[in-house]
Amino acid sequence: MSSLPRVTASDLLPAARTLGPSLAERAERAEAERTLPDDVVADLRDAGLFRLLTPADLGGPEADVATASQVIAEVARHDGGAAWCVMIAGTTSLMAGFLPEDVAFLVFGSPDSCAGGYAAPVGTATPVDGGLRVSGTWAWGSGTRHCTWIGGGARIVDPDGKPARRADGLVAPFVFFDRDDVEHLDTWHVTGLSGSGSTDYRVEDTFVPEGRWLQMMDATPRLDGPTWRFPFYGMLAIGIASVSIGLLDGAVDRFGELATAKKPEGSKRTLAERASGQAALSTAEATARSSRAFLHDAIGEAWTTAAAGDPLTLEHRRSLRLAACDAAQRCADALITLGREAGGAAVYLREPLQRKIRDGQVAATHAMVAPRIHELTGRLALGLETDTTLL
Repeated sequence: MSSLPRVTASDLLPAARTLGPSLAERAERAEAERTLPDDVVADLRDAGLFRLLTPADLGGPEADVATASQVIAEVARHDGGAAWCVMIAGTTSLMAGFLPEDVAFLVFGSPDSCAGGYAAPVGTATPVDGGLRVSGTWAWGSGTRHCTWIGGGARIVDPDGKPARRADGLVAPFVFFDRDDVEHLDTWHVTGLSGSGSTDYRVEDTFVPEGRWLQMMDATPRLDGPTWRFPFYGMLAIGIASVSIGLLDGAVDRFGELATAKKPEGSKRTLAERASGQAALSTAEATARSSRAFLHDAIGEAWTTAAAGDPLTLEHRRSLRLAACDAAQRCADALITLGREAGGAAVYLREPLQRKIRDGQVAATHAMVAPRIHELTGRLALGLETDTTLL
């Protein structure tokens, strides 16, 4: 067991603010290495930022959802890759409130625990005595190189490889692998969020003991509390939106620095003295602040209901996804506008503004916040019959 000190929910945001500048200083190195450097991982782990939603009964901070969102955004203000890894580990820790107590302690009980993986059931799992035999290759393994446990979604198959269902209803579990059973593939050559290390990974005929998994579509929480009434996919969408908002916060800061020093080619005035620069900065700030307000309004309404002991309604879940999608898409567009206004200074890969712009475009492609989510939320608003499995 690690000797790391106990981190409480109130410690998280101050820790992120303190650590932020040093993350910014190391962001270029993380991008070049296409994964978080060991010293960055150590700092994030020591600050407890990989365990945002880990329950108090496992020694975790058990942050409320709004605090978790604020922490992720604060890290993203300084480095998108680090924030993405914090977001993945933090949202994965929500599972600790649903897993059986012994499995939850195994995966999330250590102060240095960090779990992640890809939930879509692209692997196959064959029932055997004492558990499952799992094989598969998963993309988008964000931060899994430094995870203590690595998960992957799988579908149950029979010995002939045909889709099946166990007698207990198990059909599509998210299973947890020992990190030594996982092979990482060198596939993460990308335009943005390079530092997140979101490379492919695979396992081959790996044995997973009985119960070391969670079927998210019908999981019942082990713990009672408002956090455990939030949907898994909604929580993931909130995390992604928080990254996007934080990236735009940081881009606004950086644009302000560039604007006071840069004179566009052929101009005697700095960018800060030009109307177009002033408007671009102001509009981007408004986008970040309004996106945050909408997201936290949706979180707050859902939290009030959950704190009263009631399940979230379909409208709560719809509003969370609507706010998250809106934030990711609008922030991505605002980042592009800032880059154009910054001019030639923003084309260099070494420029922090350029990195934030690229990170924001990649974040906005995630399935949980992609533009097509507006079709889902629009159908529900119109009262049309809609599949809400992933809401």
